[in-house]
Amino acid sequence: MTGYVDSTEQLVTEIFTRDIDRSVAFYRKLGFELLRDEDGFVELGWEGHRLFLSDELKEKMTSGTGLPQGNIRVMVPNVDDYWALSQELGARILSPITDQSYGLRDFTIADPDGFGVRFATQLRDLTE
Repeated sequence: MTGYVDSTEQLVTEIFTRDIDRSVAFYRKLGFELLRDEDGFVELGWEGHRLFLSDELKEKMTSGTGLPQGNIRVMVPNVDDYWALSQELGARILSPITDQSYGLRDFTIADPDGFGVRFATQLRDLTE
């Protein structure tokens, strides 16, 4: 199988935090490198691989909404096909398919245990 993106961009985990500063300090003390820090979103690195931290759901996390603590991102060249497959499977939709300002068309579903699985395609690949 030929990879759609570089392996360091595939299967990136995003963890939702209640206190992003505390989480960043924790991971940095463990040896993670700070790659990007933008208003509630942090990208850390380890040997070329990435870990995302986000506080965008911190209010919802404490309200008992059943949202996952995080998600794993799967990069695919045809996100709309995976959206259709997810619909066929009857997967619980956590975030519907949409074009994002950060350059991806993506959606998130819950696996059988409630962990988030986010499928994404780079927007530039959809317009070529």
